[in-house]
Amino acid sequence: MPAPDHQALKPGARAARRERDGWLEQLDFDRAPFTIAWELTRACAYACVHCRADAQHQRDPRELDTAEGRHLIDQLASFQTEPILVLTGGDPLMRRDALELAAYANDRGLRVSLTPTATALPTEKRMRQALAAGVRRVAYSVDAADAEVHDRFRGFRGSFERTLRGIANAQAAGLPLQLNTAVCALNVDQLEPMVEFVRQSGAVQWSVFFMVPTGRGASLPLLSAAQHERVLGWLHELSREAPFDIKATNAPQYRRIVSQRAGRREGAGFRFPDALNRPAKGVGDGRGFMFISHRGEVMPSGFLPLPAGNVRRRSPVEIYRDAPLFRQLRDPALLKGKCGRCEFREICGGSRSRSYGVTGDYLAADPSCPYEPAGSA
Repeated sequence: MPAPDHQALKPGARAARRERDGWLEQLDFDRAPFTIAWELTRACAYACVHCRADAQHQRDPRELDTAEGRHLIDQLASFQTEPILVLTGGDPLMRRDALELAAYANDRGLRVSLTPTATALPTEKRMRQALAAGVRRVAYSVDAADAEVHDRFRGFRGSFERTLRGIANAQAAGLPLQLNTAVCALNVDQLEPMVEFVRQSGAVQWSVFFMVPTGRGASLPLLSAAQHERVLGWLHELSREAPFDIKATNAPQYRRIVSQRAGRREGAGFRFPDALNRPAKGVGDGRGFMFISHRGEVMPSGFLPLPAGNVRRRSPVEIYRDAPLFRQLRDPALLKGKCGRCEFREICGGSRSRSYGVTGDYLAADPSCPYEPAGSA
C-alpha cells in the first residue's frame, strides 16, 4: 500500500469549512481539549516493559460500564468542539462494547480513534466493523523494525508478526493507520530503520513517544537531554521529506526546535482525510489534552497520573475547565526554573509529566531539554 502524499490529501467538507473559519487556530484550550484519551480498560494480554497503565490480564470490575460510558460520551460532546476521542487501554477490544461505544461517540459528534493491542482480536472483520462504527483512525505500536527488539519491549514473542497482521487488517478494511513508537535509551538506535517501515506501511502519522518514568516504564533508561535534542532535530529534518506526518509525543520542545529552524511559532496543523487534524497550537498535559481512566478518574494525561476529579461525581467538562491542577498546567507563568524563564514557554512549556516523573513537581523545569533561555546566566 503506497504512502499518502500529504500535499494531495483533501479533508472532508466539515473539516474544510472549519479550516476556512480558522477553527483549529482559534480553539481555546482553556475551554476545551483537542484530544481526550479514554482508557476503556486496563486489561491486556501483553506485558509491555514500558506500559504506562501497568496493564493486567483481567478486567477491573470497577470500570465504567456501558451506561456510564454513554453518559460520559454525552458529557464530552457538550464541549461542542468535536474533540478527538482516543479509545485506548490496556486493550480496548477486550471490552465487547468497545465498538458500540465508538459508534455512540461518533453519533454524538466526537472524532473517534482506536488503539488496539496486536492480538487475535483486531481481525479484518473487526476492523471493518470499526470503520462502520465511525472509527476514523487505528493506531498500532511498533517499537522497532526488528522483530526481536519489538518483542522484547512487548514481553511477548511473536508480537511483531501479530502487529504486521493487525496493520494488514486495518489496511484491508480501509482504516487510516497511525504507528506509535516508544523510545528510550534501549531502542533509540532503532529509529532510523523504522522510517522505511513506516513508509511501507502507508501510515498517515508516525507518533514517536519519548518515554516518561511512570508505570512499568519507571525502570527504563531515558534519553539524556542531549539525546532528546539530537533525535528531535533528526525528526524535524525527516519531516521535510517524509510522506507521513511526524508527531513528537511527550517532547514539546520539538516546537521550540521547529521555531528555531523553520521560524514557525505554532504546532503542526496537518490535514488528513480522516479529519483527525492537528491544531496550530501545541497540545500538552492538561492543555488541550485530557485523560480519563477506566475507573473514571480525570487526569492531565496518562503519563501524569494525578486525578483532578472523577466523572462519576463531577462533569469532565467542569474538571477540565475549573480543576486547580488543570488551570495550573495551562498557566505558563507558574513554570519553575529555566522553563519559567524560557522565551518558548508559550509554545512549549516542557513536558509536565516528565518533570513530575523525574522530580515529583509537575511545574519544575523539564529535565529532557538542554536549551538555556536567552539571558540566562
